[in-house]
Amino acid sequence: MGKTILEMIDIKKSFSGIYALSGINFSLEMGEVHALLGENGAGKSTLIKVLGGIYKPDSGTIKINGQEVEINGVSDAQEKGIGIIHQEIVLVPYLTVAQNLFLGREIKTKFGTVDMRETNRRAGEMLANLGVNIHPDTLVESLTIAQQQMVEIVKAVSFDGRIIVMDEPTSSLSNDEVEQLFGIIERLKAKQVSIIYISHRMEELFRISDRVTIIRDGAYVGTKKTSETNANELVAMMVGRELESFYARDYNDLGHAETALEVKNLTCEGVFSDISFRVRKGEILGFAGLVGAGRSEIMECIFGARKYQSGTILLNGKEVRFTTPIQAIKAGIGLVPEDRKKQGLVLGNTVGFNLTLASIDSYINGIAISDRKCQEVIDYYKEKLHIKAVADRVELVEAGSLSGGNQQKIVLGKWLAIKPDVLILDEPTRGVDVNAKFEIYSVINELAKAGIAVIMVSSELPEIINMCDNVCVIKAGKMTGMLGREELDQERIMQYAAGGEE
Repeated sequence: MGKTILEMIDIKKSFSGIYALSGINFSLEMGEVHALLGENGAGKSTLIKVLGGIYKPDSGTIKINGQEVEINGVSDAQEKGIGIIHQEIVLVPYLTVAQNLFLGREIKTKFGTVDMRETNRRAGEMLANLGVNIHPDTLVESLTIAQQQMVEIVKAVSFDGRIIVMDEPTSSLSNDEVEQLFGIIERLKAKQVSIIYISHRMEELFRISDRVTIIRDGAYVGTKKTSETNANELVAMMVGRELESFYARDYNDLGHAETALEVKNLTCEGVFSDISFRVRKGEILGFAGLVGAGRSEIMECIFGARKYQSGTILLNGKEVRFTTPIQAIKAGIGLVPEDRKKQGLVLGNTVGFNLTLASIDSYINGIAISDRKCQEVIDYYKEKLHIKAVADRVELVEAGSLSGGNQQKIVLGKWLAIKPDVLILDEPTRGVDVNAKFEIYSVINELAKAGIAVIMVSSELPEIINMCDNVCVIKAGKMTGMLGREELDQERIMQYAAGGEE
């Protein structure tokens, strides 16, 4: 065991008398990657906000290098060597990388103006030290999400950060970008920087972490050496029970199933071209491919959210061409978007408002909205999807205050409420914990059994392989493969996604 750099002992934090943390213990060793694992809403974010100075704990002790400390605000946490890289990037987009790195601590000339030459020089050194190949005078808004995360890491380390928290750092990254991130983590470890790593992706935890601490419902469950545990044990610790099967799927006989949606030679210039496929009633059709391959853009064209130049779309045998999403919704197509926060939810409004938003036309009697009908729909999907909040009336809670898994369930419920013929799911379980994934898979399975045609776009190959009847593989805007269920394996899909046809 190495030197303990951080101890959080019996940390408690409550909101309105309800405990979000009820006695959490956590320790971090020098140069260690320690994973923090738990369902959405388990208390991970609250614990990190206590460490980062955003929340003050009700009770408990925090020690850094053996010394008991109080953390009074974000700047105090930084001064104590704690840097937090949140899921949502907090850089200023219209400033350069160098300006962001030195924001609030600008290097001045003897005349009191900002010394950009020295700022760029020092920023270049900081980037090079971690092997980040980005020019310091590049505007942040021109960087990819992965590159912005790299800048966030460099910024955290530049405050002499010895403890770095990474919250779901790979949720929006391609495979190559994940590899770059892991390379940076290895370099940080070599510099004896300690990392708290939050992720729902088990394969990542087993690859890069030294220990895993599990919390459930705000309580400490236990800590395991990564080399001495397995995914099944960690899942059981997270959810308090064994998950018999991670995936829930009953396969339909599609031999005589009617085609719900057919796409012929669809082309959106500069994005994708000549895309053809069909999805039948009761079928789950997967779309695999690398990030940026054009999968989401194909779905946007079908849904009327993006223009396309040529091709034909047939819905239940009739040609359609939607120019707005409202037309698609009225025709019976729903789309759970990739970015639930920006495209799927009105975060500042309630759970009930969001659940009924897409289907509101169905609850209008004359000129008035029927509160009774709205409430029936809200109650039904709240129970069916197990939407939870720390409140008696979940529907009155702001959607933005809920965990990622609960937010995703609200988006799913919103589209189920329109009773779609075709439901498009774009990364339906991104940033969602194990138990919420299992619940979402169960709902998707029920939809297929009920005869709804489901299209699932996913970057998680195990999800694609275990949930889909057939899979289209997209590479650089072209369909390079169409695979049946019996042909599905990760190696074959990646061959089509990265290397083209075999």
